[in-house]
Amino acid sequence: MKCAAALAILAAALALPGCSILPAAGPTTSAIESGADVATAEGLFARYEIIDITPALVEALRTRPLDSLLVTFGDHRPSVEPVIGVGDSVAVQVWEAGAGGLFSGPLVSDRFSAGSKSATIPEQVVGPDGGITVPYAGRIKVVGRRTQDVQALIETELAGKAIQPQVLVSVTKPVSQSVTVSGEAAMGKRVPLSGRGDRLLDVIAQAGGVRTPVAETFVRLSRGNRTVTVPMTTVVSNPRENIFVRPDDTLTLVRDPQTFLAVGALGNTTEVPFTADGLTLSQALARASGLREFQADPAGVFIFRYEPAAVVRRLRPNSPLLSSPQVPVVYRVNLRDAQGMFLTQSFRMRNRDLVYVSSSPFAELGKVLSVFSTVASPIARMFLTQSFRMRNRDLVYVSSSPFAELGKVLSVFSTVASPIAAGASIYTVTR
Repeated sequence: MKCAAALAILAAALALPGCSILPAAGPTTSAIESGADVATAEGLFARYEIIDITPALVEALRTRPLDSLLVTFGDHRPSVEPVIGVGDSVAVQVWEAGAGGLFSGPLVSDRFSAGSKSATIPEQVVGPDGGITVPYAGRIKVVGRRTQDVQALIETELAGKAIQPQVLVSVTKPVSQSVTVSGEAAMGKRVPLSGRGDRLLDVIAQAGGVRTPVAETFVRLSRGNRTVTVPMTTVVSNPRENIFVRPDDTLTLVRDPQTFLAVGALGNTTEVPFTADGLTLSQALARASGLREFQADPAGVFIFRYEPAAVVRRLRPNSPLLSSPQVPVVYRVNLRDAQGMFLTQSFRMRNRDLVYVSSSPFAELGKVLSVFSTVASPIARMFLTQSFRMRNRDLVYVSSSPFAELGKVLSVFSTVASPIAAGASIYTVTR
């Protein structure tokens, strides 16, 4: 009867779904499959999507729309002749044809000098009204105009007042024609743009380059109300992404090391870094020291990832989770099938992916048997005592426990030490 009861306990343990009472590194394969939808009082509640990795899926993810500077902003070369803007510093120099004019010095006859024929107006910052002040010409509007247009306008205003005036206008600090570079640049600064046009890498070079590994650096370009982030390696390797920058662009270099988490029945459970170039699932499994031979379930290799709703809509058009901008997705691959090995070489890992390998059902069975053996071993010995027959003159002897022997030693020590301690106490008091 007792043997039958023990076997019944073992059968009940094996019948538990997923052996949920046993210690484990994570859910079993069946638990992941059954946990996608949970029954509630209001019906089935979808928690995540389970999608098998197939050649069609790999191709769909390969063609997924990625952030692109070229697609978002285009690659239009700016105007060759930039215009003056608010905040620029402008210098004006005026020449006259003869001495004794508004901007020229008087004739000095005793030295046979014709005097100075030019004057430099101190550098001015273009104000919010878009103008600068020129003596005898008044307030001149310069915003939105080229330097040669401003020169002609000043000459027109000074005509009849100065002696055949000639004007030279130069922008000494082109604040409005600059790009702000910050983040992981060697020197965060405002970089003025040249007249020929500057590309992203030109501006980054003027800011001293990047101080972080290129493989861990991302380029974030903000223009107007749009911001796009792409890996630095993409800009370096693809010349089409090295687009022209425009005035008032903000360029931020961000260091964001790419990592994935490896957990479950893998040789090494840890956070594994990889470069912005990316890596495949097969490389990810290799970096995690592969599957544990006596524990892993090759049919239970999963990748947990948050995918944009636009991507999931292409894979599962009827998914109830499409209302969220980021959808939890569990990708599954069966490595018992040889084709799964090829698929792992094409499936690309993403930043913050979690790779999980569930334990084999036989590994769970081993845990149950281990627990049963621990419980059943003393019981089996009790059964043996019930079947062993005693004979006349037999001697039954039970040895003392090692802890009992230690107790004896401590007892003797206590018997000897107590009077000594008591005498020492009396001696202390009488003294």
